[in-house]
Amino acid sequence: MTIVKPNCGLGGGSDTFFNLRVASIFIILIGSSCGALFPVLAKRSSWLHVPKSAFDFSKYFGSGVIIATAFVHLLAPGLEALGSPCLAGGWSEYPYALALCLLSIFFIFTVELIAFRWGTSKLAKLTLFHDAHGHGLGSHAAHGPEGFNDSAASSKKIESSASDIESPVGHKRVFEDTIPTQIIGVGILEFGVVLHSVLIGLTLAVDEDFKVLFIVLVFHQTFEGLGIGSRLAYLDLPRQYNWVPIAGAVLYGLTTPIGIAIGLGARASYNPGSTTASIVSGVLDSLSAGILFYTGLVELLAHEFLFNKEMVNASNGRLVYAVASMCLGCGLMALLGKWA
Repeated sequence: MTIVKPNCGLGGGSDTFFNLRVASIFIILIGSSCGALFPVLAKRSSWLHVPKSAFDFSKYFGSGVIIATAFVHLLAPGLEALGSPCLAGGWSEYPYALALCLLSIFFIFTVELIAFRWGTSKLAKLTLFHDAHGHGLGSHAAHGPEGFNDSAASSKKIESSASDIESPVGHKRVFEDTIPTQIIGVGILEFGVVLHSVLIGLTLAVDEDFKVLFIVLVFHQTFEGLGIGSRLAYLDLPRQYNWVPIAGAVLYGLTTPIGIAIGLGARASYNPGSTTASIVSGVLDSLSAGILFYTGLVELLAHEFLFNKEMVNASNGRLVYAVASMCLGCGLMALLGKWA
């Protein structure tokens, strides 16, 4: 029985279907851009009347996609890459991928904690306060559930102020989320996805099983774009920051095509299974997994279902619809992990 040794050096990238690989740059650019931009543009459009149920579906479906991406498409490849036989023996003596993922989770938590405290102190100086527990109807709580023994008067006050970002409460005004808090939250999510997108673009450019991986990645990037776009669409920013969601969607759409272009340009020397590539991709995948773990489970799952008063007070039918949408996105993205 012949044992095939892995190619741990430079080179080795496949050069077959070159024209189709070039075309994949534009095909994936269109798919990922449409997935990310559609929710953002549809939310702002006055002529494209998209039902609220469709927006809810894309939001919850996207949350499921992001959670599945963290587990199946980031942490699993990170474990595989840092367990490569091309790496020195020291890499197998400790689960570095899991440790890096854990480090990333606590780092993101620390960043958000500092940003929240800084934002809250700034608002306090302006006689404003941050609505950390979701007093506003449909707001996203940051730290925990409220008691449900509110008086009728309080309920009316919540309803009357739900349509505006700020509302009078006593002598102060409530801001549900500061601008930095919103941008940092979505920015962290996009950062993790962007790293992943560049890496899979590099892999697609030189992978031997190009056709299968290409088909899977078209769906993969479109679903992931829908998840990012639905979150960008719900950013509640002043008019001068209206460009931020569009810029975020465009950036996402460009990342995988850029990765493919770089991979094609370096196909003669780039080997995704080499020692250097395994370390780089393993480390980045593990760190990105931690980012998406935190944002998916804390920012999206917990805030959306447990600490969001609109969902807590929703009918059983709407709750089932939301959970089913999330499970569908998670299931489809996890299924794609069989091939990519």
